[in-house]
Amino acid sequence: MAGRFLSLLKPLSRIMPEVAAPARKVGFNEKLFWTGIALILYLIMAEVPLYGVGGGGWDLTYLRIIFASNRGTLMELGIGPIVTAGLILQLLVGSGIIGCDMSNPDDRALFTTASKVFSILLTGMQALAYIVGGVYQNLPPGAPFIIFVELLLAGIIVMMLDELVQKGWGIGSGISLFIMAGVAQQIFWESFNPHIMGDGFTYGAIIASLQAVVRGGLPNIFLRQGNPSMLGFFTTLAVFIIVIYVEGVRVELPIAHAQYRGFRGRYPIKLLYVSNLPVIFASALFANVYFISQLLWSSQGYPRPGTNFWIDLIGQYDWVETNGQRQISPPLGGLAKYVTAPRDISTVVADPLRAIGFAGIMISFSVVFSLTWLEVGGLGPSTVAKQLVDSGMQIPGFRRSGKPVESLLKRYIPTVTILGGFVVGLIAAVSDFFGVFGSGMGVLLSVGILYQYYQLLMQERVAEMYPALRSFFGG
Repeated sequence: MAGRFLSLLKPLSRIMPEVAAPARKVGFNEKLFWTGIALILYLIMAEVPLYGVGGGGWDLTYLRIIFASNRGTLMELGIGPIVTAGLILQLLVGSGIIGCDMSNPDDRALFTTASKVFSILLTGMQALAYIVGGVYQNLPPGAPFIIFVELLLAGIIVMMLDELVQKGWGIGSGISLFIMAGVAQQIFWESFNPHIMGDGFTYGAIIASLQAVVRGGLPNIFLRQGNPSMLGFFTTLAVFIIVIYVEGVRVELPIAHAQYRGFRGRYPIKLLYVSNLPVIFASALFANVYFISQLLWSSQGYPRPGTNFWIDLIGQYDWVETNGQRQISPPLGGLAKYVTAPRDISTVVADPLRAIGFAGIMISFSVVFSLTWLEVGGLGPSTVAKQLVDSGMQIPGFRRSGKPVESLLKRYIPTVTILGGFVVGLIAAVSDFFGVFGSGMGVLLSVGILYQYYQLLMQERVAEMYPALRSFFGG
């Protein structure tokens, strides 16, 4: 039965917007159609500007990849409120603070209602924080209220698009789809953007390299401070290959069925045992530090560094002129400086302590969140051992009992979890130093999402050709 907290939200389930699950079998091509519709609507919203929002203000760059958002558009908040609400509830349920039996359909429905309620509340809170905190400057009269309504409605629409895909009308998850689209869009933009920059070359690295071949200045294209470079392009390709390889690294334990002695198989323990969740948590934490430090900086009247000790401790900023527009500078000091990645080699060489500090913090938090999610997410040795025994499986040479199997899994799972957290943190940090397109975390996420979509597409295609196998895939 659901806990008291979730039960309090039951009356709200009647008024929450909902996409009905399909009452019929949805074909493969139709799922592709609705998935494409959801993606197109997201991309359109990511280009529609908010009322009265012009240049200047803050550009919370490090929130963009994590939350699939776009500055100054209806997708200003992106999927941030939805992801944050879902993660908070999952942590509360996993830790037992909120009672919820996910195997019970009624409890699952209440959990979904709670996720929607928290998503809408967080959307409203973040919208107010952006408006009151000074993210947008020089707004015309009445614009704050209009912007608040726009962001709130946009958040609800994104929530519904995600539900449309997940309920069976589409393929996979809307959240993953939007993240992948945002990363792909950024990689394309950093490769082919034709806008001319101050050095006379285009912003897009590939077009700029073609210009350099004609002009004879090719060496300058490999190191372009502040702009995408061919070094970043080749690093992006290298990171894709490395992550694809790491996705396949695993330890396989032999298993056999206790009743059907001829049935044997292997239980895989992947190096990325908890997937990319640790680096998502770490980056989300860093992004919130970045946002809160700017909010505090603005609330104190935009003080110059050295004016307020506590503000400086969290983050130091100043104003800079960029293309005739007054904008906030990158972090000049404080904690915010060390949780934002230096984005090119020249910056790393100029400030190696910042690079070392960022890498150390990213790797440490990735390991910590890996171990935390091991238990909260139900992936610990004791949980896995119980699942294997309950399903009738055993490990040859061990008694069919939870304790022996758990002791064997303890030799591998904690070690693999720590190593996996270290690896994803290292890849996310170091790849940023070389200016990887879409950020190191963005590439990590996109490779994992692409791999999941490949598996889902293959399953859908096979189930379409051989309907008898649909139940095997859980459809």
